[in-house]
Amino acid sequence: MTAAAYRGSVDGLGSSLPLAAMLPAVFADDDLAQRFVAGLDEVLAPVLNVLDCLDSYFDPALTPADFARWLGTWVGAETDGGEPEPRLRAAVAAAVALHRIRGTRRGLAEAVRLAFGAEPEITESGGAEWDARPLGAFPGAPRPRLHVRLRLPDPTPADVHRLDSLVAAARPAHMPYAVEVTAVERNLET
Repeated sequence: MTAAAYRGSVDGLGSSLPLAAMLPAVFADDDLAQRFVAGLDEVLAPVLNVLDCLDSYFDPALTPADFARWLGTWVGAETDGGEPEPRLRAAVAAAVALHRIRGTRRGLAEAVRLAFGAEPEITESGGAEWDARPLGAFPGAPRPRLHVRLRLPDPTPADVHRLDSLVAAARPAHMPYAVEVTAVERNLET
C-alpha cells in the first residue's frame, strides 16, 4: 500500500482544541500530564482537522480524490475508477441531477459525456406527438430500439465494454439497445 492510499497523522499539525488547556488546574504545572496530553493532541489533531473541515469532504470540487471516489458510490455516480480526476469530480457533482433524468435521451447522453468526455450519437425508435383529433398515427417505430455511437480518439475494447455497461444502466429498462465505439475521423490534409 502506498502512502497516498491511506490517511494518517500529519507531522507538525497542531490541534485546534489542545487538551492541556482543559486539564484541571492541579495538572497545569505537572510535566508528565502535559507531555501525555501533548501526545494525545498529536494523535487527535488529524481527526479534529477533518471534523473542522467536514463540509469540504462533501463537495466534489474540494474533497481529496480518494474520498471523491467513495463519495461517488454514495450518490450512484457512473464511474469505473479509471477516469481522470477532473472527470471523476464532474461525474460525482452531476450524479444526483442525472438520477432525475435517468432513462431519458438527455440523461443517457449526459451520462456518456461525463464518463468519456465525448458527445454520443443516440438514435432511438420512440417519439412524442400531439393531435387534437383521436386515432392519429403513433409516432416513432413500432419496435423499440436504441443505438448509441461514440467516437473516441483512440478506442479500445475496454471502451466498448464500459459504454455497454453504462448504456445498460442508464437506458429505459424495456429498451433493447446496441452500442458502437469508433475512432474519430482524422483529417489527413496537413
